[in-house]
Amino acid sequence: MLRTFSLPILPAITYAVVAYFGYYAIWGDRGLIAFQTTEAQLDVQKEQLAQADAIRSRLQHRISLMDAGDPDLVEELQRTQLMEGSQGVIGVTRPRN
Repeated sequence: MLRTFSLPILPAITYAVVAYFGYYAIWGDRGLIAFQTTEAQLDVQKEQLAQADAIRSRLQHRISLMDAGDPDLVEELQRTQLMEGSQGVIGVTRPRN
């Protein structure tokens, strides 16, 4: 009687262990679904980093032009920031985008 009862216990324990680790391999904190979510978040953050790098490079270019004393940039800044121009020039405000 003991032998017939103990035979199905080993497969049942094995099944329980495999089911436990299988569940957490897919739906656990570090499972496949969490991995896919993390990859999606990483892609979004890489896109945000690329946009920030593009903005930084544009600003760096404008700074280098200001350091060089580019007269066109100085005039553009004068018109947009100060709304002043040369004699006879009229400044017209535009709505910001």
